[in-house]
Amino acid sequence: MAQNTAAQQTPFWYNFLLACIKPLYRWKIKQRAESDALFQQECIERFGPFQPPKNLGAIWFHAVSVGETNAAQPLIEHYLKLGHPVLVTNTTKTGQARAKSLFLKAPYLDLFQAVYLPVDQKALLKQFFNLYQPRLLALVETEIWPNLIAQAKQQQIPCILLNARLSEKSAKGYGKVRRLTQPMLQQLTWMLAQDVSTQQRYVELGLEQAKSQVVGNIKFDISAPEQYLQQAQQLKQDWQLADRQIITLASTHAPEEQSLLKQLQPHLNSNPALLCIVVPRHPERFDEVYQVCQNLNLKTQRRSLQQSIQADTQVFLADSMGEMWLWYALSQACFVGGSLNEPGGGHNILEPMVLNVPTVIGPRYFNFQTIVDEFVAQQGILIGEDAAQVGQQLLACLEDDAQTQQLVTQAQRVLQTNKGSLQQHIQCLDHYLQQTALS
Repeated sequence: MAQNTAAQQTPFWYNFLLACIKPLYRWKIKQRAESDALFQQECIERFGPFQPPKNLGAIWFHAVSVGETNAAQPLIEHYLKLGHPVLVTNTTKTGQARAKSLFLKAPYLDLFQAVYLPVDQKALLKQFFNLYQPRLLALVETEIWPNLIAQAKQQQIPCILLNARLSEKSAKGYGKVRRLTQPMLQQLTWMLAQDVSTQQRYVELGLEQAKSQVVGNIKFDISAPEQYLQQAQQLKQDWQLADRQIITLASTHAPEEQSLLKQLQPHLNSNPALLCIVVPRHPERFDEVYQVCQNLNLKTQRRSLQQSIQADTQVFLADSMGEMWLWYALSQACFVGGSLNEPGGGHNILEPMVLNVPTVIGPRYFNFQTIVDEFVAQQGILIGEDAAQVGQQLLACLEDDAQTQQLVTQAQRVLQTNKGSLQQHIQCLDHYLQQTALS
């Protein structure tokens, strides 16, 4: 197998720091827990004793949150369809909810399991590995943990970094703790990078270039789940949306909702056909965003209360989990958030583009720099410098059919040009799965 040497020990200071902040982490979980039962459940998954595995020898995907889970979706689905057991771990509550909404259902119930990733402590991870006995560990994008990778090395389990991306800012952060970063990267089995810049940054931090390759971004291979397209068509009939002009503000952070709704408020008040769907990125902000709508005197309905869009609804607060495809499928224009706020960074722009929805973002999109740059070069996306310009661009998408169609056409060309990364990911994973089968 590729891993045949002993794992390097993580620095004492790192493990000491984890032990010190562990009580604070537990307190934070309790603060955000919706009930005592959910708090206890999350603590069991993060700190042990862990849930019993549904299957031993599963392919283990670790995805920090929603974006990474969505990126891994076609890979996970591929292996589930082949009958392989799959374990998914997440760091965030939203990521966990997304994974379960996608796969914790027929026909995958017996093959699929999703739990939180344990805290990155040696003893906990050793216990977790021994209990679940994964066949392969696939880390998605940038979710790398020193003791996690070291334990995979120790147990001679291939550890692959999939769809890897690393911004210049993140690389500088890792570079400040090189004594921790370099041994960690040296213990990776293989890395599949989205672009040459990412590959080079990882190499400069300590990864052997011979253990990496550039295969593009797997997110370009996504397709909209049929169930959401059908559901959108049904809602258009049930809620009488055929004549509405719908803008979706997706994956928003504070103060993006306030800034954009304030820009759109006069148009919402003067145009009864205009409707704004707001999808906050984090569920703990749902009530806060509802209050923003109330303060602006906008007629607002909430998904969490099973409220429907009425003829006089101006804002629909999509305070639910795992339904982003549905809201995009109802839209004629969208803004993808995390790009107007500070420090920003942006979120995945590809989902609305797959559905031919003209897309607008703010100027802070460094987390998706390479992807956005491709669309900018082909004039397949609109970028606003501030909330006022973003608001104008969203409204223009509804009013100028010719320009909007040109925007969508160019975006589709970029999407088609970049397809193919998924198959290269599958080939790589299959290679290491075959090695584990022979060992």
